[in-house]
Amino acid sequence: MGNSASVKMNDKRRWQSESAMSPAPPAHCNKTGVPFSAVKQSQATSGRKCTYSEMERDRIGLWGSGDGQPTSGLSGLDHLKHPGLNKGMAFTIEERQLLGIHGLLPPRVKTQEEQVELCKLSIDRYENPLNKYIYLMGLLDRNEHLFYRFVADNVAEMMPIVYTPTVGLACQKFGLVYRRPRGLFITIHDKGHVYDVLKNWPETDVRAIVVTDGERILGLGDLGACGMGIPVGKLALYTALGGIKPHQCLPITIDVGTNTQSMLDDPLYIGLRQRRVRGSDYDELLDEFMRAVVRRYGQNCLVQFEDFGNANAFRLLEKYRNKYCTFNDDIQGTAAVAVAGLLASLRLTQKRLSDNVIVFQGAGEAALGIAELCVMAMKGEGTPEQEARCRIWMVDSKGLIVKNRPEGGLNVHKERFAQDHAPVRTLAEVVEVARPSVLIGAAAIGGAFTPEILRKMANFNEKPVIFALSNPTSKAECTAEEAYSNTDDRAIFASGSPFPEYRSKSGALFRPGQGNNSYIFPGLALGIICAGILDISDDFMLLAAEALAEIVSDDDLAYGSLYPPLHMIKDCSVKIAKKIVEHAYNTGKASVQPQPLDTEEFIRAQMYSVEYGAALPPAYPWPDNQPRVAII
Repeated sequence: MGNSASVKMNDKRRWQSESAMSPAPPAHCNKTGVPFSAVKQSQATSGRKCTYSEMERDRIGLWGSGDGQPTSGLSGLDHLKHPGLNKGMAFTIEERQLLGIHGLLPPRVKTQEEQVELCKLSIDRYENPLNKYIYLMGLLDRNEHLFYRFVADNVAEMMPIVYTPTVGLACQKFGLVYRRPRGLFITIHDKGHVYDVLKNWPETDVRAIVVTDGERILGLGDLGACGMGIPVGKLALYTALGGIKPHQCLPITIDVGTNTQSMLDDPLYIGLRQRRVRGSDYDELLDEFMRAVVRRYGQNCLVQFEDFGNANAFRLLEKYRNKYCTFNDDIQGTAAVAVAGLLASLRLTQKRLSDNVIVFQGAGEAALGIAELCVMAMKGEGTPEQEARCRIWMVDSKGLIVKNRPEGGLNVHKERFAQDHAPVRTLAEVVEVARPSVLIGAAAIGGAFTPEILRKMANFNEKPVIFALSNPTSKAECTAEEAYSNTDDRAIFASGSPFPEYRSKSGALFRPGQGNNSYIFPGLALGIICAGILDISDDFMLLAAEALAEIVSDDDLAYGSLYPPLHMIKDCSVKIAKKIVEHAYNTGKASVQPQPLDTEEFIRAQMYSVEYGAALPPAYPWPDNQPRVAII
């Protein structure tokens, strides 16, 4: 009997050592802000009665923001094995002795600053970006605080490794770089048991989920289960750039197969070896997934959709946006960061947004998202909606989107921007006809902005606005050098991938701004979580874009950058979150009550600290006035 109990206790301690941190207990809060709308709507559309299990919730209302496991359940080894507790050689001698790990570490005690310097020396030894990515993921597996401190201190150098463009290569080689679980894989074979899979994740205080089905990873296409690198990288930036606590983040990949034959033939492929499932089975799996998220984590859990195929991306956004706390970063996040750049460019061109003619190369989810938010911004300037739409020209694989196009290929989203014009086949011809002041690329067609097109833009405009937003770098429509050199150095340029500084013929230095979604989604998510917003409307996206544009300084603009320096992203996130939270309270969309007196102070109090905390619980004296028992 005693032996059995000992085995159970050892199993429990082993689980605690190897799992993520346990959640905080629920805090008392206002329950009225958490409706059961998702359940009611799913019942209405399904035509069947609700079962008891669908009504059951793991939690009601908002939970507290505690950081995890009670110290009474932790051993000394837990502090070395758990990445959220491990400090490496930064444990003090006293901590090592009292935790029972003295001697397990070298005798020297290092500061976190010294560890960061060692990380810099270590990663600089690798020349291959993929090897740098593997090193960083290994660091994340060992020591969370050090990883996030290192990334936060070196944002400009590390973000292209943690996310675009290197993460694209990591996804292509994910079977090679995979080491340990960093998220959940939910497959089509788990249909009917999605909630049970979610329960296997050791954290229950999850506030933010990034989910992909791997069908359209960056500009690389259908990578199936190997797309997991995207949610992992995205949520790493949630923490590093937005201060959202890592134990509150959950990366998820929905694996329904892949249509990329090279993936199916790859012996290292980690996903289901089958063609991609579509139709009703796919829809039922996604519906079940969204219901399971609410049941497990609450109505206020943020679900960010990432890198879904165009058709599914728009359809799922329309389907879920008013029922759940969700947004699509490829559509809405890209739109917000692009519109922020456009709003900043107005200070250089001395125009209103409504005074521009905008031509898009591409009419996928990113381009259509930007176009819709541009229309919303123009309407805010007083321009009628139809007039605003007429100022936007879109080119897809079949040419200019026009009414009754003989080649067809128009869906409801594209038709909203159909011009009353004769068909035009090529982008060069569209530029000649429309004479745009803004040219935006979001179709992942490398080199689409040819020197001829760029020179036409310079002929039409004193300061042509050129946005080459496609990722990775190989898919960019043009480079910064091409944009500047073909416009007599007059272009106002921004890109989705990083480009080096450019020195003009006159000696002026340009620092091309990177219109990376990382400027938007960490702050947006931070504000959503802090306010407990239950559904995300487009006014929040436009507000985030306006907030980012306001942060751009005159010095940034003088160097040709439409975005703040990358090292300022964390400050940008706080300022965006502040706007989001204040707007949520003004519009009655905040469920966290009462409203904080100081919004920014409240937001900063919820954010993850990259600094090491004390490994030992606080000790304090008690009065020595208790009766004593004489020992005989």
